[in-house]
Amino acid sequence: MVIVEGVPAYLYLDEEYIAHHLGRRQRGYGRGGRQQIERDHAHIQTGVRHGYTLGSPIGMLIENRDWSQEGRNQRVTRIRPGHADLPGAMKYGFHDVRNSLERASARETAARVAAGAVAMKLLEEFGIKLHSHVLSIGRVKANPPDQGAIDWDAVEESPVHCADSDVADQMMAEVDAAREAGDTVGGVVEVIAEGVPIGLGSHVHWDRKIDAKISQALMSINAVKAVSIGEGWDLLDRWGSEFQDVIEPWQRKTNRAGGTEGGMTSGTPLVARFVIKPIATLHNPLPSVDLDTGEPVQAHFERSDVCQAPPAGVIGEAMMALVLADAFMEKFGGDSIPETKRNFEGYQATVGPRLRYS
Repeated sequence: MVIVEGVPAYLYLDEEYIAHHLGRRQRGYGRGGRQQIERDHAHIQTGVRHGYTLGSPIGMLIENRDWSQEGRNQRVTRIRPGHADLPGAMKYGFHDVRNSLERASARETAARVAAGAVAMKLLEEFGIKLHSHVLSIGRVKANPPDQGAIDWDAVEESPVHCADSDVADQMMAEVDAAREAGDTVGGVVEVIAEGVPIGLGSHVHWDRKIDAKISQALMSINAVKAVSIGEGWDLLDRWGSEFQDVIEPWQRKTNRAGGTEGGMTSGTPLVARFVIKPIATLHNPLPSVDLDTGEPVQAHFERSDVCQAPPAGVIGEAMMALVLADAFMEKFGGDSIPETKRNFEGYQATVGPRLRYS
């Protein structure tokens, strides 16, 4: 069950829109057999009538068909390195690792994408759009694209969700090599939000800084180990004059800071990158121990993906959308879409034209 609160009344929302994003999450080269079982669909239960939100909490139900498969309820005691198995069992006193591994599974990201789709629909009402693409898989890196020149339709068609078609085949070969070795492979993903107004977030409150909130949201995704806002990973050897985005009359020609300054959005595209580690469940398991006996064993294996980088971008979009929608409603929120639009348009009239990024 997914519950989304804080959405104003009169937002048009249907199950097909949410299903589109859930379908995007299930695609991608390197996915495992579970995606052949699950056919995710969020059934709207509450908060929407005749296609429009009511201002009350939106409830959605997503079935988990994989749980009914044979063996999915069997006790597990062989701990997997890199997963929640050991700390989860120790923290809660479990004698069955399945109690931890099922809840810590990336299966829960279906709920995030459904909730994020609602947030994206809200943001689209105000001209804000989110996209993502894969920058690397394993040792294969894409050529850094010009943000303004990315063909997002082509990215959606790419099996590896990559903007650089020249390296897509190499990325798939990297996934194939990991699969043949009984191993897994990670990657780097970039999420971009366009049309974000200046001033979301806060320089006054440490816990309301927009870049901090986005970082926490992206880091919370299963298997994510690092997050960068803009070119944060690349600035270590630069001087200040080489990194700052120079302000010209109502425009900036660079966006190295990734659309934030002082914990607030700056009016340029909001850009975040994150690293998703190789999945912990290996077909060729690593050495481990048995929870019952403490004896050396091979780690547990269940049906799993080889690479999660392509679908991780869709999850990243959802998490960024949830953060932006929350910040947007905190600043402009009304009880209905018309009221929120009046608030937003009034603000835009006072701050002048949005900064252009060219």
